[in-house]
Amino acid sequence: MNINKLLKSPEGKTLEFKRDTSALKQIMRTIVAFANTAGGTIVIGLEDNGDVVGVNDPLLIEEQLANSIADSIAPLIRPEIEIISTGGKSILCIRVSHWPGPFYIKSEAEDRGVYIRLGSSTRQAGPEFIAEIKRLGEGISFDRLPRPELTTDDLNIKAIQEAFQAVNQEITDEKLVSLGLLVPYVGNLVPSNGGIILFGSDSARERFFPDARVSCALFEGTDKANFLDRVDIDGGVFPALIEVPKFVRRNSRLAANIESFKRKDVPAYSTVALREVLTNAIAHTDYSLTGMRIMVAIFSDRLEVQSPGILPFGMTLDNFRAGTSIIRNHTIAKVLRHLSLMEEWGSGYRRIETSCTENGYDIPEWFEIGPTIRVVLPPHPLTIQKATGTMRNDVPVNVPVNVPVNKRQQWFLEQLKQGFPCKPANIVVNWGVVEKTAKRDISDLQSKGLVKFIGAPKTGVYQLIE
Repeated sequence: MNINKLLKSPEGKTLEFKRDTSALKQIMRTIVAFANTAGGTIVIGLEDNGDVVGVNDPLLIEEQLANSIADSIAPLIRPEIEIISTGGKSILCIRVSHWPGPFYIKSEAEDRGVYIRLGSSTRQAGPEFIAEIKRLGEGISFDRLPRPELTTDDLNIKAIQEAFQAVNQEITDEKLVSLGLLVPYVGNLVPSNGGIILFGSDSARERFFPDARVSCALFEGTDKANFLDRVDIDGGVFPALIEVPKFVRRNSRLAANIESFKRKDVPAYSTVALREVLTNAIAHTDYSLTGMRIMVAIFSDRLEVQSPGILPFGMTLDNFRAGTSIIRNHTIAKVLRHLSLMEEWGSGYRRIETSCTENGYDIPEWFEIGPTIRVVLPPHPLTIQKATGTMRNDVPVNVPVNVPVNKRQQWFLEQLKQGFPCKPANIVVNWGVVEKTAKRDISDLQSKGLVKFIGAPKTGVYQLIE
C-alpha cells in the first residue's frame, strides 16, 4: 500500500477517513457497505481533510475492531487490519474486499441492516438494491427473469425481425430463447424482463416497465430553468439508439474545419462518444428501479446522459476506465452485441477515448450521483461561440432577435451559417415532418428576408442574407 498516495486521496466510494473509533457502529456500517458495493479502505486516525492525528494504543484498537466486526456483521467477514506508522504517529487501515452478499448489521436484521456505498456516503440499501446483490451472488441478471403473466404475443416480433434483418440474421423461436428474449417457465416459453424492455408491446412495457424509455431536452443556457425543446421517445429504449442522435444533431452546432482546401463538418458532440455512451446507458441501466428513466440533456456548454442505477456491484469508475467489464443486463447486452451495437468486453471507453483524442474532442467525464450514472460530454472547441460572455445555442448569431422563427427554422439557419448545404429534405429527415411543412418553413424565411435561393432549381443552394 502506498500510504502517502492514500493520505492525499479524497474520500469517495472506496475510501473513508475516521478520526477515531468513537462512532464504532458507523464504522461497522461502512465496512458492510464496502463489502456489498466495490470494496474499500477505512483509515482511522485521520481528519476528514486527511490530516494525521493518529491513534493511541493501536494494538488495543485493532483487537476491539476485530471483535466488533466478528460480533456485528453477518455473514462472517474478515477484512485486513493493518497498523501503519506515518509522521511519527500510528494509524489503522481496514481493507475490505468486495464479496457476494448481502452483508448486514446483525442488530438491525437482514432486511434493514444492509448498507451500500453511494459516492462518499454510506446508505441503507432499499429492497431493489438488496435484490440485485442477491441476484449477483446467484449469477442471475434482472433482465433474464421471466414475466409469467405474459405470453409470446406480448413481444413485438415484427420489430425484432426488422432489427435482426438489418444485420442479416433470421429470427426463430430457438434464436429468441438463445438471446434470452424468451425464457422457460413451468413448461412454457414466456418473455423475459429484457425481452419486454427491448421489444415488448406498448401495453406490456407500460404495465411492467413504464420508465424504460429515454427523454431528451434542450435547455437555454447552462441550467434547467428554461426548456427550448423536449422529446419523450416512443417505443421504449431501443428506438432511442436512432432517435437520440437525431435530436442531438438538430439541437447542436456544426462547425467547419478546412484542411488542405477540403471542408470537414465537425458536429458539436462526437458521434462515436454519443453512440457508445447511449448504448452503454441502455445496456447497464438498472431497470428494477422505478420512477427514473434515461435522460439526455443538451445545455449551452455540455451534453449529459444520465441513467438509473449505480455501477454494477464490484465495479468502480477506475475499473471501467481500465477496461473491466461487468455486465448488469446479460440479455440486453447480448442482443446489442448480436446487432453489432456494442461489445461485451469493456472496450467502449477505449473507443471513446481514442475517437475523441483523434478528432479534437475533450474526453467525457463519468460521475456516480446518488443512484444514477451521469456522463458529461463537452462540445468540440470549434463549435463553441460566445455571446455576452455566455454560450448560446438557441438562435444563430446573425438572426435579429426581433424576427420570429420556429425551432426548425432556427436549426436550418444555423446549418446555413455553418456552411452546410441544407435543403427541405434535411428538415424532413432531422425533424420528422412532411416535405410540405419543410418547404413552408423555408418559404417563410425567404419572405422575412433571411435566406435566398441561388442557382438552378435542381442544383442551386440556399444562402443567408447578411
